[in-house]
Parts: sequence; structure tokens; C-alpha cells
Amino acid sequence: MPLAFSNVLRGLSPIRLPLYPILLLLVLSFVPRVRESTGLVLSFWGACATLLAWQMILRARIGRERRVLTFEVALRKNHYLQLVAHCGVFLYWGWYWPEVANHAWLIGAQIVFAYAFDMLLSWSRRDAWRLGFGPFPIILSTNLFLWFRDDWFVLQFLMVAVGFLGKELVTWTRDGRQTHIFNPSGLSLSVFSVVLILAGRTDLTWGQEIALTLRYPEHMYLVIFLLGLMVQYFFSVTLMTLSAAATLYLLGVVYSGATGVYFFVDTSIPIAVFLGLHLLVTDPSTSPRTPFGRVLFGALYGVSVFALFALLGPLGVPTFYDKLLCVPLLNLSVRALDRFVRGLNAETLGLDRLWPSISSRQLNLGSMAVWTALFVGLLTTDAVGSRHDGANPAFWEQACSEGLRDGCRTLLVRQSNNCREGFAWSCNEQGILLAQGALVAGDPGGAAASFTRACDLGLAAGCANVDTLAAGGAEFDRASTSLAYAWAYQDTKPLSGGCDAGDPESCYLLASAHRAGRGVPRDETLARELFARSCELGWAAGCSSLAEIYLRGDGVAVDSVRAADGFSQACGAGEAMSCLRLGLMYRLGQGLAPDPTRAIELMQQACAMGLEEACQMLEQPAPSPGAEPPPPSR
Repeated sequence: MPLAFSNVLRGLSPIRLPLYPILLLLVLSFVPRVRESTGLVLSFWGACATLLAWQMILRARIGRERRVLTFEVALRKNHYLQLVAHCGVFLYWGWYWPEVANHAWLIGAQIVFAYAFDMLLSWSRRDAWRLGFGPFPIILSTNLFLWFRDDWFVLQFLMVAVGFLGKELVTWTRDGRQTHIFNPSGLSLSVFSVVLILAGRTDLTWGQEIALTLRYPEHMYLVIFLLGLMVQYFFSVTLMTLSAAATLYLLGVVYSGATGVYFFVDTSIPIAVFLGLHLLVTDPSTSPRTPFGRVLFGALYGVSVFALFALLGPLGVPTFYDKLLCVPLLNLSVRALDRFVRGLNAETLGLDRLWPSISSRQLNLGSMAVWTALFVGLLTTDAVGSRHDGANPAFWEQACSEGLRDGCRTLLVRQSNNCREGFAWSCNEQGILLAQGALVAGDPGGAAASFTRACDLGLAAGCANVDTLAAGGAEFDRASTSLAYAWAYQDTKPLSGGCDAGDPESCYLLASAHRAGRGVPRDETLARELFARSCELGWAAGCSSLAEIYLRGDGVAVDSVRAADGFSQACGAGEAMSCLRLGLMYRLGQGLAPDPTRAIELMQQACAMGLEEACQMLEQPAPSPGAEPPPPSR
């Protein structure tokens, strides 16, 4: 540590140290990102008040007991290397998904909170506190898997507190040394996952969006693998990652052989699970010490994820919890695993003669070589990555027609997910499945909504199918599948080629990909240009998407005239939501001269198109001019 820095630290009064992060947390409550949400502001102020009260109580207690507080600087390699690995994932992910950058201020606030909490907790129990990078891996690992939404952000601070409390209070003796039992982030993630599942309130979090958007960067598997290699080189944790990945892959192969379909639908190892087996369960302090124990530990993680995925789906619980729930139980097993392995070494298999035959460093390097070979095999055979066969809708269409296990249900889910992402072809296919009722349970209402959504997105076949369904027909129009495959595989080349050739849906999908960072770097400027081209070519959804951008000022100056023009074009092309949005602009005087008569006409038009939201708004009293319009439902 530099001499100047040492002198500064020696001049600080330890009991005053917590005041600095508390004050910084208070300052952060005034940044624009936090001020935009009352829930965030209250969460920050509540955290500051709690920490300040704790500091005052501790200060009084220290004075009574005449204790002398101390602190020392300890910069541990495992902490700052994990920090580098976590930051690498966040930076690459954030390049493709803008919400990561939007969340950065909140991650920083959690780190500040963690330092204050860690100081106060340590000095409440002993006289010494250790200053280092320790809080960073805990906070960053937690935020790679679960965030609470702004209105409930106080629970994020509570989740951080649970992790540190578990690390400090729940300990045992291993190999003659007192250490914590649970991985801190793993414990807090698991506890809060159980609470959210039991309460049925996953909607309070970004959990599902995180699991989905981690797939958007085209080379995310490779980035995680390379960052993981860096950590594995310095710490002997490769065996856990290797055995977990191998177990998941082999279980998937067995399942596919027995059923003819893929267990994890569109990959052999989901990207969030792949991240977990690198940066969640590889903490050396909470994993087995013996090499074979680490093999068993990783294999148990793979089996647990596989079993939880199979269990959660049928129960209606979001499956992204599969990688989180089992971590504390595995942490509890590590002493038993080491005892079991040592017993095998001495009495049964003679493994004590195998492992010591090479040094721990040689064993780790050999494990890294095997893991690299396995990963290259998975990547080159498309077992992981965006080009897995399960990502192709045609695979699930075939599986459904052949009556393979969960083939039809999975096909419906995939089409529904694509439809929500703005893919007209999938909306139309979902409507056909629900209307015909031959492969899945029939749902005329759901079919009508799906066809209407396809029509609103500019697909002529969807509009025709709305009329066919209303007339009681049974023969529905299908659209070309080529764009569906390109979208599913995150392959922008066909979309780019189609757009250059004048296909409006290709331009729209390419614009959506660049705006969301789906398989390509996020580029708001290019997205706007492509939405404009899609609109010029007659794609209603391109006009409405461009209108929303100018109405909200997303990356550009607010331009109500251009927004109104875009909504008008989309409304004229038959998109009900755009008729409603334009009507609300006239009703609220949002950048336009208020015109109640025109507003009612447009809202009646949207209602007549079948948009129930518009019908409901017609029955409500008009809000005062200048009020914020509701967000679009799509």
C-alpha cells in the first residue's frame, strides 16, 4: 500500500469511518436516476437512516466498553480477480442491453451500502475490520442474477444485508479454521428466491428479463468462458465448473435420446446457468477442499439444476430460479463430501495414490485443458449458443406434429415469447395453434388476440385471419418462415438482406434487434433509421415504434409532430394501439392543440378495432391536459 495512503488511513478515526459511505449513499439519492422514482428515494433514505442509527448506537456502546477499534487493509487476489470477471460480464452484457447501464447507479449504491454495513457488523462483534475488495464480488454476483424493481428496491438492500449477516454469523470449523458456511450471494439469492416463489411475486424483480437478455450478446458463452479461465488459472475451481457442465450436458443427451426433444428447449446449458457454474458456485471458501470432492460438488450442482428445472415448470414457477435455489444446500454438504472422499481415498479406491501423483497446479492446468476441449466441442457443435436446433421453430413444429414430449406446449410458448418481442409471424402462428385447437387446447379469444397483434404489426396474413376467425372459418393464412428462423437464431444477415431488398418486416426486425441489442450491439441511431425505412415501406409497427421514440425522446429530442405523424400512418394501416395513442395526444394536448372531438373519434376507432383498453378509456372521464398518457400495452 502506498505510504501516503497509509498515512491518510492512520489519521482516520475508525468509529467515524461508516459516516463516509452513509453520506455518499445519501448523496447518491439525489442523482437523476434515483430521483425519478419515489420508491428508490425512500429506499435510499431508509437505508441511510438505519445505518446512521446503528452507527450512533455502536459509538455509544464502544464508549461505554472503552474498546479500541482498528482496521487493516487486505487486498485479496480472489476478490479483485472476481471483480474483474464480474465487470467483464456486465460491460459486454450492457453493450447489448441498455437496462444494465441504467442499473449501474443502483449497483454502485449497493456497494457503498455494503461497505458501511460490513464495517458496522464487524465492529459490533469484534474490534477489527478488514478493508479490501470483499464486498464487490458479493454485490456484483447478486446483481448478475436478481434485481428488484425501483418501487421495491428496499428489498435489494435487505438482500445485501442477508448475505453479509450469513457470512458473519453462520460459520463452522473446517480443517481447524473457522469460516463461513454459505456463499454470501448464493445464500441471499436463494432465501429471497424462496420468498418470491411462495408469495408469487416474481414480478417485483427483473429476474426473468435478466435470464432472457443474457442471451442477447452473440458471444456471451465465449466471454464467460474466457473470464472464467482467468479465475480458474489462479484458483483450483476448474473441476467444479467442468463437472457441472459435463453433468448437465450428459443428462440432456440422455433426455433427448429418450424423448426426441431438448430438455432446456434451445440449448444444452442455459446461459444464466453457465454463468452460475462459473461465478456463483466456485467460491473456494464454501466448496470442498479435496479434488474429487469438487468433482462431486459440481456434479451435484448440475443434477440439482436439472431437477429444479423439471420441477418448477409444471408448478408454474419461473424456471430461472433453478440455478439459485440449490446453492446453500450444496454449501452445507461440503464437509460431508470431503469426509466421504477421504474415506474413499484411504479405504476403497486408493484415490490418495492418484491425486498426489501430480501437484495441485498440474491438476488444475490439466482440468482447464479438459474443460477447454469440452467447451470448444459444445460451441462448435452448437450445443450452446444461438444456433442450437431447439432455437429453430421448425424443430418444435415437427416435434409437436409427431406428438413428442411437451413438443406442442413448447412450440406455443416459443411462439408466444416471440410474439411479445414484436415478431408478427409468431403472433400469427400462435393464433393458428389456438384457433385450430388440434395440437393445443383451443382458445378462440386468445387466437383473436394473437391474429390482431399480428395484424397490428403489419402482417397481412394476420389481418386476413382476424376476418376468417370472425366468420367461423377453419382455413388460416400462413406467412413465410424464413424471417422466423433468422430471428430465432439471432442471425441478422437475412434480415439485413431482406431490408435491402425492400422487405418492411425485415427492416422492422433488424431495427428491433439493434434497439434491444439482440445479437448485435445496441445502436439507437441505426434503429431509428431502420424503423423509418420500415414505415416508409408500409409496415405499421415501424411507424408506431418510430412514433414512440419521438414521443418519449428516447435518444432524440422530443418531437410531438413526428410522433403524431407516425401514429397517424400506423392507425391508417389498421394498428389499433396507434389510433389510441394519437387519440390520447389530442385528448391530453401532448405536443398538439387539444381536440376532444378528434380524440374521441380516434379512440372510438381503436375500440371498434377490438382494442378493449380504448373502450374502457372512452367510459372514463378525460384526464386534465398535460397528464402523462399510459404506456402502450404491447
